[in-house]
Amino acid sequence: MKIKSVKASVHRFSVKVPLLKKPVERNAVVCEVKTDDGHSGFGLTGGAYLPHAIVTALEKEFLPVVKDMDPRETEAIHEKVWWKLNQRSMTGVVSSALSALDIACWDIHGKHAGRTVAQLLGGARDWAPTYCTFGFPEYDRDELVEAAKLQVKNGHRRLKMVVGVHKGGWQEDARRVRAVRDAVGPDIELMMDANYKFNPVDARQLCRALEDCNLTWFEEPLYQNDTRAMADLRRHTNIPLSAGQNEGHRWRLRELVLHQAVDILQPNCCYCGGYTEAQKAGHLAQAFNLPIANGGGWPLHNMHTMAGLMNGWRVEFHLDMQAVGEMMFVNPPRPRDNIVKIPARPGLGLEPNRDALKDTLMKA
Repeated sequence: MKIKSVKASVHRFSVKVPLLKKPVERNAVVCEVKTDDGHSGFGLTGGAYLPHAIVTALEKEFLPVVKDMDPRETEAIHEKVWWKLNQRSMTGVVSSALSALDIACWDIHGKHAGRTVAQLLGGARDWAPTYCTFGFPEYDRDELVEAAKLQVKNGHRRLKMVVGVHKGGWQEDARRVRAVRDAVGPDIELMMDANYKFNPVDARQLCRALEDCNLTWFEEPLYQNDTRAMADLRRHTNIPLSAGQNEGHRWRLRELVLHQAVDILQPNCCYCGGYTEAQKAGHLAQAFNLPIANGGGWPLHNMHTMAGLMNGWRVEFHLDMQAVGEMMFVNPPRPRDNIVKIPARPGLGLEPNRDALKDTLMKA
């Protein structure tokens, strides 16, 4: 079995989110790898940053490097890509492109072996626990509370909301988080995500204001995932910290662990270099008795990591990315009773909706 072609494309999806009048738009880069014996696999990476550059990298730079290699030999593929295209271990476009390529290769491997990707990764279980990211910054405080109640009514017991983007600063974030906690009660898990938006002082102030809210984690609290500052914040709060979803390879993820900056490591296979790197990050976390959880969305791909590894934990069903998955694939898995079941079909177990991909195609 040999790689013969790598095709990539950018797609823009416009999806509805509860209570928001305007649709939310999400870009994604889809990668299809085909082999000489007729197998094909589909990979994905996010398209928020330089998506057309990722396409060019895959088709013009990566394909000559990996052509005629066996897609099942992902260690060999990574080694060759590192030495030919990324000797200095940069992230960004090269990590995103490698992620999409690697996911497609694991999809092919699973289809050829008759195994799911979760099984290939270790097969710890055929399901993973889920949580719902519902708390969009566009909501005012009353809408945020209504949105939280709606998702609880829909059966979700674990909720995450965005902080760090309001004119009222951390004080308004504290009011918003507390309003949601009061509305959903003490038994619903609640998480907050700053997406790198706080400086260390404001992050500590917010933590201090919310110590009694029993938060499951505070995700990416600080600028640049500054590991030194995050380790200091972690020493000053009882709220567990999580990070890692947009780190581009194992060395960046390693810094979070070695600096004792996180309680939960969050490798995302769609950004960190695919399952090959996510598995390494998961094993690294195991050695330090840390769980891994999915941040950064794309649940239909990350659920395999969380199910496959023994320390795999929560899969993020971000409402807009879940809606993208519903468009991109035919009848994809959905969370039910706060878990998601891995499809029994081999590989990713996902069937691309080629009509939807055609309709959402973005030209350079």
